[in-house]
Amino acid sequence: MFRIALIPGDGIGPDIIKQAVKVMKSLEKPGEIEFEFTEVLAGGAAIDKTGHPLPQESLDICLQSDAVLLGAVGGPKWDTLPGDLRPEQALLGLRKALGVFANLRPAVLFPQLKNASPLKEDIIGDGIDVLVVRELIGGIYFGKRGREGDTAYDTESYSVPEVERIARVAFDTARKRRHKVTSVDKANILESSRLWRETVTRIAKDYPDIELNHLYVDNCAMQLIRDPHQFDVIVTSNMFGDILSDEASMLVGSLGMLPSASLGNTKRGFYEPIHGSAPDIAGQDKANPLATILSVAMMLRYSFDLTREADDIEQAVAKVLEDGYRTADIMEPGMKLVGTERMGDLVVEYLKCS
Repeated sequence: MFRIALIPGDGIGPDIIKQAVKVMKSLEKPGEIEFEFTEVLAGGAAIDKTGHPLPQESLDICLQSDAVLLGAVGGPKWDTLPGDLRPEQALLGLRKALGVFANLRPAVLFPQLKNASPLKEDIIGDGIDVLVVRELIGGIYFGKRGREGDTAYDTESYSVPEVERIARVAFDTARKRRHKVTSVDKANILESSRLWRETVTRIAKDYPDIELNHLYVDNCAMQLIRDPHQFDVIVTSNMFGDILSDEASMLVGSLGMLPSASLGNTKRGFYEPIHGSAPDIAGQDKANPLATILSVAMMLRYSFDLTREADDIEQAVAKVLEDGYRTADIMEPGMKLVGTERMGDLVVEYLKCS
């Protein structure tokens, strides 16, 4: 029995989590693969009910689970709250408490969605496959911050052990891919980046089979557009990774297609699509659930060792796209427009045929 804490959250979160659960239930085999779901409050929904973005009860349930699956949190409704009470604090608190320091964000362009990419066809070539490995519980998002008079500050800070562990995740992952790591920093300006570059360079000596190169973050942002094929695994800090992975997501057509896995030193992982809560389309059967469903595939692979089932989900998504089904965010002429519910049903139907 795999215990999964579900955090529907805000906006379209409940819509897409419903589809993810539908897909997982279709994979159940009594006595072999069984899932136990516990729904918990976090984000704006938790603020509305308890006054806090991450109630202790929710955190306790997540810590007792084998994996956590999140829909989305946040929205304009809570934008005027103090920083420590914003919905996004639930994400930071969960990541820290779960010890998930490595965020894996794959940006893969499905061949069926070439026309959804803003890049020219000669740049896309045979497709795009980039994995951003983002350090998740350090850096400026967790550094000392505050206000003094009319001045505000946020502190970027990294230790050698923090950089070492994320670097090893990147190199180990590259060994399963195309054996290339690009470390991204701002070492020409920032002292924390100089420590980052020194540490990654040293760790690279333990991986002589992996090609390592370094890029400044501004150059990397440009190169992702100019020639995404030069990248295999990108490893970078919390804030840089947040920005670059969103950029990479648009190269492949839509935020609605990008899953993520956040991992630590145990099998327990934290899984979520990288898009936001899109409150303007919440409850309207318009949201794309595929990023959440693909996040489920990552959960099955990394937390539960259900590699075949993970592959089946990814292949089912590819077949749905191959047959021309699209939600509004990836719609193009000649394709068949479907809503959130129907897209989830289609993935289940293709899974049953696999």
